Amino acid sequence: MLTVAASPSSSASPLLVTSGADSGEGSFRAALEAASNDWQPRSIFVVTRDEIDIDTSLVYSGRAPLEIYGNGQTVHARENVTLLAISESADLTVSKLHFKGPGGFSIENRGDREGSGGKGIFVDVRDDQTGVVRLVLEKVTVSGVAYHGIHVSDCDLADDCGGGSGGGGDGAPASIEARFTNVSIERVGLGAFDADGIRIDERGDGDIAFASFNSVFRKVGADGVELDEVDAGSVCARTIENRFLDNGDYCDPKILHTFLPDEPDGAFDDGEMNEAGLPANVTGSPDDRCFEREVSLYGSGSVEEYEFSIDLDDGIDIDEAGDGDLVMTMTDSEITGNLDEGVDLDEEDAGNAVISHVRSFADHNTDDGFRTSESGPGDLTAFVYEVGAWKNGGNGLRFDEADQGTVTVNVYRATTEGNDDGDDTGIRVSREGDGEGKLIVHESDFRDGIDARNVEVVDAR
Repeated sequence: MLTVAASPSSSASPLLVTSGADSGEGSFRAALEAASNDWQPRSIFVVTRDEIDIDTSLVYSGRAPLEIYGNGQTVHARENVTLLAISESADLTVSKLHFKGPGGFSIENRGDREGSGGKGIFVDVRDDQTGVVRLVLEKVTVSGVAYHGIHVSDCDLADDCGGGSGGGGDGAPASIEARFTNVSIERVGLGAFDADGIRIDERGDGDIAFASFNSVFRKVGADGVELDEVDAGSVCARTIENRFLDNGDYCDPKILHTFLPDEPDGAFDDGEMNEAGLPANVTGSPDDRCFEREVSLYGSGSVEEYEFSIDLDDGIDIDEAGDGDLVMTMTDSEITGNLDEGVDLDEEDAGNAVISHVRSFADHNTDDGFRTSESGPGDLTAFVYEVGAWKNGGNGLRFDEADQGTVTVNVYRATTEGNDDGDDTGIRVSREGDGEGKLIVHESDFRDGIDARNVEVVDAR
């Protein structure tokens, strides 16, 4: 289990930041350069009271663990650059610092015209890294950067790695552990497509262990938190007293809706429409990547249906693919106003999804409040206790087992109301394939109904 050190663990003398200057004696940059040239773990104390203004990225290129302790100071970049980069996958601890980019980004004022855009904190995992890469943040804020607020990348494609289980790239054998306490990520990712508050990309054989306590993820352009684990390895995530608020609108529908075709969707009889007759992909918008075009065909090759949509994002999004499990526990958390799902959890291939939602609520999210899907040979098991889901655009709670596995959902003292059209949208539990399915309901009030598909509903009241 990760812990935040109360005092520096290294035996070398600490380095002091006594100046807010961009470089020179006593600067943060000079302290990082000195630490980079030392093989021992080092600690840096920021003691200046001045704001630290930088023009280019601060870089730690050492491999020994680094601890940075501030007292509420701000590291401010007036240019579109990454504020702090860890280039050799060293363990990093940061306490009581603010990281602030220039801000003012939007889809109409993009920060990715040259490169991907600046990040708050970036940890780049070496291709040959083994063991565990650790990131510990306590009382840290990140705001105003164009791209990811915090990014840990174990992917040889760097920023082209791609999100979700379909993301590409290879990675090191190392695992990633991240622990955040009293962290605030706000108004980041508004200047680039698919830019998250926290993004962890894990490729290769390692795992992701993520824990976040009393933290807030607000007004992020893409997902407030996105964890992507592909290949062998599991995801174990725990969030306690977190808030995921109003995330996912870099692809601003108010701006982009005028670029949609006059008829953004349609359905046809077999033989009625071929693909050449459909509207083409959207071009000429502020960011054409924001548009999704889906086409399904009959066996004859003619079009069955098509749909254009704007790509919006979630409060928290976790994708696990390959031979590993997805284990998620969410406690005492608020998920409100996100532009796609509030909580979006996907496990595919070999491995199980084991999910717990406790004393948390989701309301006014554009799609489902809480959603979990499991595909492949594994099972889906969920425990829901004192959870509320109200006025979400999709289901309040949704659990889908797509293949041969078993789905078992135990719900205690849950309430749902006003989700989607109010007709059997409080909770949906579905099963496909030959497994078993059971929804067990204890002392719950689904005012907008239950949608059980190939699943036995047991009223345990």
